[in-house]
Amino acid sequence: MAVSVVLSLIKELRRTLGRENVLSAHSELVVYECDGYTIEKNRPDAVVFPQSTEQVATVVRIANEHNVPVVARGAGTSLAGGCLPLGGGVVVMLTRMRRILQVDLRNRLAVVEAGVLNLQLARALAGTGYHFAPDPSSQGACTIGGNVATNAGGPHTLKYGVTVNHVLGLEVVLGDGSVLALGPVHNPAGLDLLGVLVGSEGTLAIVTKIWVRLTPNPQDYRTLRVIFDTLDSASNAVSDIIGEGIIPAAMELMDRGIIGALEEAYQFGFPLDAEAILVIELDGPSAGLDRQKEQVVEICRRQGAREVLQAATAQERQMLWKCRKAAAGALGRLSSSYCTQDGVVPRTRLPHILRRIVEIGRAHRVRVVNVAHAGDGNVHPVLLFDERDKEEVHRVLAAGRALLEECIACGGSVTAEHGIGVEKIELMTSLFAEPDLEAMRHVRSAMNPGGRLGPGKVLPSP
Repeated sequence: MAVSVVLSLIKELRRTLGRENVLSAHSELVVYECDGYTIEKNRPDAVVFPQSTEQVATVVRIANEHNVPVVARGAGTSLAGGCLPLGGGVVVMLTRMRRILQVDLRNRLAVVEAGVLNLQLARALAGTGYHFAPDPSSQGACTIGGNVATNAGGPHTLKYGVTVNHVLGLEVVLGDGSVLALGPVHNPAGLDLLGVLVGSEGTLAIVTKIWVRLTPNPQDYRTLRVIFDTLDSASNAVSDIIGEGIIPAAMELMDRGIIGALEEAYQFGFPLDAEAILVIELDGPSAGLDRQKEQVVEICRRQGAREVLQAATAQERQMLWKCRKAAAGALGRLSSSYCTQDGVVPRTRLPHILRRIVEIGRAHRVRVVNVAHAGDGNVHPVLLFDERDKEEVHRVLAAGRALLEECIACGGSVTAEHGIGVEKIELMTSLFAEPDLEAMRHVRSAMNPGGRLGPGKVLPSP
């Protein structure tokens, strides 16, 4: 980008937002050259910190006048390069828009700005008897706006669904700088534009305000830790539980590699010789939960579970979930760099895909450990490597592609909750026919004329 254009852009941004809300020094911009997907990096020309929808709209209009791209960013926890500023341009940081504007328990909704942390909302709702159901493993860091952008899920997706199931309304800035408000009252006669925008990764609009659905807290829980000697037996137990018509709130799988890292980091008391651990949670009215739990235990025993432990107190339940959500933090014990994949397959294909993950890792000489939202077939193989070794990076990318191609072959998808970003864009032609991709491009052109919002993401060039 021409230096004169960048200087003019920064001058106009500072005039509009104030010098303190615009970063342009090299030492400041390097922080924003990537997100949680560290394999690809590119430095933006400017980073801005708007504090209102009107300021976001102004930034988009200024960027349009200078013909530069705009990338929206929350906490930067994307694992697919969704926040990567391809071609430089302006990164719009939404983290200063962090107000919880309304909590309306009577109508079971809350209104939040895009920069509100998922955990911030959870804490605000503590004691009310309600919660926001999507609970990604990055819950302590990720923003609600980011959850909307990627249609995030989490362990309790199995029963409660993903983010789109809990969004009642949005306020967004479109690619021409205009502001559009949708909802929160559903209009059955209109198009489902909420469904279009949720999961669009900032390529259609920048989300600035969200009306979220609040879900009543369950009356009771039964939370189990089940130890297996093989991944096959653990994944078969998952399929059998669903096959019996039981829908747990969550069924999470961790393999031996993750178990070892967690135990070294946090000393949870996991057996280091276990090949797999399932964390299974049942919730709902107290009546009937014990019967469901007995059915689940029986199925796990039938599949060879060697130990089944139940959380006896709320504190023990919280500790089990802490250990699952601490998995990502423990990975530093295993490798200096890692890449977390996000494939999804039909539940009945879970044993197959876990076997293929092991085979593909061996074939490419890449160490792989696994966590999974096993109940809905969402696998998160974690590929371990050293990003300073270019040949190893090449092998990791090849292994990741092979893993996702196998998910497609199983009748699944290349993403369940992380999004496409830049990482998986080449696989879109394997997942969709060209007429389908062209229809998506038409939608993007309607909402993002000029294509300056999130360029180079999600949809491949024709």
